[in-house]
Amino acid sequence: MGLIKMKCLVVGHIVRDVIKRGSVTEERLGGGAYYSALALSRFCDVEILTSFSELSEEWIDELRSLGKLTVLPSDETTSYELVYMDSNRRELRLLSRASTIDELPPGRYDVVLLNPVTNEIPPELVKEALERAKLVSADVQGFIRSPEPGVVRLIERDGSFLRGIHVLHSDVAEFRYLNLKPSSVEVLLLSDGPNPGKAYFRGQLYRFLPMKVNVEESTGAGDVFLGAFTGFYAECPFIQSLKRAIAFTTLFLKNRSTDFEMSEVSELAGKVSVEAIND
Repeated sequence: MGLIKMKCLVVGHIVRDVIKRGSVTEERLGGGAYYSALALSRFCDVEILTSFSELSEEWIDELRSLGKLTVLPSDETTSYELVYMDSNRRELRLLSRASTIDELPPGRYDVVLLNPVTNEIPPELVKEALERAKLVSADVQGFIRSPEPGVVRLIERDGSFLRGIHVLHSDVAEFRYLNLKPSSVEVLLLSDGPNPGKAYFRGQLYRFLPMKVNVEESTGAGDVFLGAFTGFYAECPFIQSLKRAIAFTTLFLKNRSTDFEMSEVSELAGKVSVEAIND
């Protein structure tokens, strides 16, 4: 008999990204939910809960290749313009926004990963996820973005609705907008692009070093990191999960794909630096 895979739900808007780099413009499937599902699909049977009006058949086929696709009705499709200044600096502009995601599908899940991009997940849904899943992870980014079209504006927010989350990921700069103590969640992952990051595990502070990799762009890196860490953390201790998630994200950035062997991840993880920091 084969092993029964975990049942995982990823919630958030799928996005039409308009990427501008110099004089080159391209449209691409994107959104935190897409990139997190891409990573998490390596660990479990994924269902994506999203809302949009219209996407190309090619993009819909790609989403369905990751797992079950559940689409709530919407008059619009969320679309962002990303203007890259260099591989790590970009300006974001919201062009259009799909409808809010107000309810989860029936049933229980092993994992629920919440990755909004434009405030489409209400606090009530976080509470429901905690009641319906063994492990709940989330990304801060979409909870602190203003939903109005235009250049993305970050808004300060009371993060008490995120208390009890098992895994919370945020960019270091974005976390300042969230009024939440690190000890309010089981694991807090704070990324800072290619710079050293911080992680808290049950209040204990750790410092981790991303692996150096030369890339043209870093789109999706944080979302892949969250998806990979969630997948590993469902079955592995914290430090091992962190090292493997960093290695997984490094390979994604090199390949712009998650089509690599897990043995490569394990080998690379042995070179990752994670150290406890005493306050």
